[in-house]
Amino acid sequence: MSKKVIYGVYDDDDVILQAVKDIRAKGVHVDEVYSPFPIHGLDHALGLKPSRLAIASFIYGCIGLSLGVLMMWYMMIQDWPQIIGGKPNFSLLQNLPAFVPIAFELTVFFAAHLMVITYLMRCKLYPGSSETSPDPRTTDDKFLMEIEAHGNEADLIALMKETGAMEIKEEQIA
Repeated sequence: MSKKVIYGVYDDDDVILQAVKDIRAKGVHVDEVYSPFPIHGLDHALGLKPSRLAIASFIYGCIGLSLGVLMMWYMMIQDWPQIIGGKPNFSLLQNLPAFVPIAFELTVFFAAHLMVITYLMRCKLYPGSSETSPDPRTTDDKFLMEIEAHGNEADLIALMKETGAMEIKEEQIA
């Protein structure tokens, strides 16, 4: 089953933000907005739920901290204990203050790297992804609003022109 989609191209982030607010105020659902950079307030204007990426970041940080402490315990206490600076390595608890910088760095390392991977996977921007922007200019300096039409193409086109769209395209998507 194919659907008809209307694309409106805008040239300013403030204009498209106001356009989204105006179009949603008239009861029209905006499917997607493509932008070359994040627009503050756009997620709220689109009616999107808050992101759970912060929860994922916390979990990734906990994984990094756990693996870091486990690695330090194994290397410094279990596998090859050494007396460094007169501090015997008999237990992890005795030497935990010395391990804080390493634990912190691994927490940040895991949180940062796994967040980048999660973001790219969630947005389908990983190498080999079939997802592409409907208009390549949205990676440079233009903004694109996508609305699915349900027999009201003329009304949507008029609404987009009224809200400041420079260019409007209709496409049939399978």
